[in-house]
Amino acid sequence: MENTKRRRVSEFNSKLKLKGFNVFQIEEDGQATRVYSRKDFYKICLTTGKSKIHYSDRSFETDGTVLFFGNPHIPYSWETLSTSYVGYTCLFSEEFLIASERNDSLQQSPFFKIGGTPILTISVQQRDFLNSLFQRMIEEQKTDYSYKDDLMRNYINLIIHEALKLQPSENYNQRKNASGRIASVFLELLERQFPIESADRPLQLKTAQDYAANLNLHVNYLNRAVKQVTGKPTTAHITERIVTEAKALLQHTDWNISEIAYALGFEYPTYFNNFFKRMTGTNPRALRIEAV
Repeated sequence: MENTKRRRVSEFNSKLKLKGFNVFQIEEDGQATRVYSRKDFYKICLTTGKSKIHYSDRSFETDGTVLFFGNPHIPYSWETLSTSYVGYTCLFSEEFLIASERNDSLQQSPFFKIGGTPILTISVQQRDFLNSLFQRMIEEQKTDYSYKDDLMRNYINLIIHEALKLQPSENYNQRKNASGRIASVFLELLERQFPIESADRPLQLKTAQDYAANLNLHVNYLNRAVKQVTGKPTTAHITERIVTEAKALLQHTDWNISEIAYALGFEYPTYFNNFFKRMTGTNPRALRIEAV
């Protein structure tokens, strides 16, 4: 089951990376919204329904139609609360969108930048127009039109410009407990580092210091918050997650142990072997033999 899921994730991401973008209707392809590689792709989502969105250290309650902008560098999660939930999603890489020299970095966008407001409340009239844009994108991506990429960029930019005309929604609630907020953001960021999809793209965030720097926090402050909420230090969470991923790679891929070691951020296979044996009581090769 896990192996099938991993192959499905890999196939979806491979196609997405090849094109640089993908657009789909949520009610028709809900699975895709859960498996795309959030480390690489930005997301624009137009949805109608009741949900709760946790974005960085803020929570947004939504009931109706919203336009959401997801930045892969900022942790977020989405809780669907209503039984009926429809809409559209567009995923794209920054490289795809800024292929035109007229585009600036998405990191400076008021919707995608850190500290920005990524959620806008959409009226019925605005929803109808935005729906039409997403529908046209879905149709266009099926064609063999020579300038399809340019056309898709224009549609994405048009959606962004429509959003710029609207007043960002500020109806969010700061989580009252600072430690809980920080721990939640850390755990979400940790989970976003996995699964490892290619031996050529090793794990980037490997230590508590790496996570603290990414979250713009002092490492001692991060450690205190995480331990206060979870009862375990930051390093323990990181170690446990790396061990879990190591087991999955050993059991469900044909990568050699050197490739797995490198993918998980170990400079030498010996370091990985020692780490794995210390944490599990067995060595990587033995686990792989058991899985065969």
